[in-house]
Amino acid sequence: MAETKTPAHPGPTKVPVTIDLRSVSRVGARPSLIDYIVSLWNYRHFVLYDAKARVQSKNKRDRLGSAWLLLDPLLNGLGYFLIFGLLLNSSRGIENFLGYLIIGIFMFQMSSRSIVGTARIISANQNVIQAFNFPRAALALAVNIRELIANVPVLLMMLLLVLLIPPSEPISLLWFLLIPIVLLQVVFNLGIGLILAPLVAKVNDLLHLISFFMRFWLFASCVMFSIERYAQWPVIQKIVEINPLYIIISMARDAILYNQMPMWQHWAGLGAWALGAISVGTVIFWKGEESYGRDE
Repeated sequence: MAETKTPAHPGPTKVPVTIDLRSVSRVGARPSLIDYIVSLWNYRHFVLYDAKARVQSKNKRDRLGSAWLLLDPLLNGLGYFLIFGLLLNSSRGIENFLGYLIIGIFMFQMSSRSIVGTARIISANQNVIQAFNFPRAALALAVNIRELIANVPVLLMMLLLVLLIPPSEPISLLWFLLIPIVLLQVVFNLGIGLILAPLVAKVNDLLHLISFFMRFWLFASCVMFSIERYAQWPVIQKIVEINPLYIIISMARDAILYNQMPMWQHWAGLGAWALGAISVGTVIFWKGEESYGRDE
């Protein structure tokens, strides 16, 4: 009887696989600018969560906690009032000098904290940057949204002080103009921070220079005295008049203290500063995306 041979089991069929290397990108490679901006939108939930979490945790080690957000500009304002208002008599010619000073200090410190905080995001977040792949500009967005959220009660306190401290100012519908002014201020702060952050990432010592420059910027923004002090130096006065922080503070004073619509030149100037800063800052920060977090 002949044996029946079972046919051998055929081996696995080899199917050729085609890999399109054009769709493969290097890990950590910089995307196109449009893709980068889109990816920032995709990380919006992370940005909001990080901003809210840091607002809640900030100053927890201090007994007064978040009250320092209010106390810091108040104490600074008191110090500047004693020095410039009383000793140096900078208040002459300024109607409602206390309100003038309060608005200047509160508005300037919002920009100061945002710009310095954004400038140091690379050096302050090295571990996160090295561990995860995400658009680094999300950290800058989180800093500025955090400052915006944290400054809501600060701005309300500013309005309350202007309302209560003699000579008190009446509430006006023009006070609502503070909302677009602050939003343009936030965009400007973010843009300047994005310009500075890559520089600080390379040379950390620049943080000290930035802090010094912010103090100089304080005096160049007419926070404690009138721009009329520069009348004898027309060139310097013109430079101060186009200073973005001077424009921001002047617009807030016009709407809150003097019950008048800010000049259209100021709206145009602030809009140009905000758009220019965010455009230049985004491009500069995006170009350095691949270098962030690497050990030099």
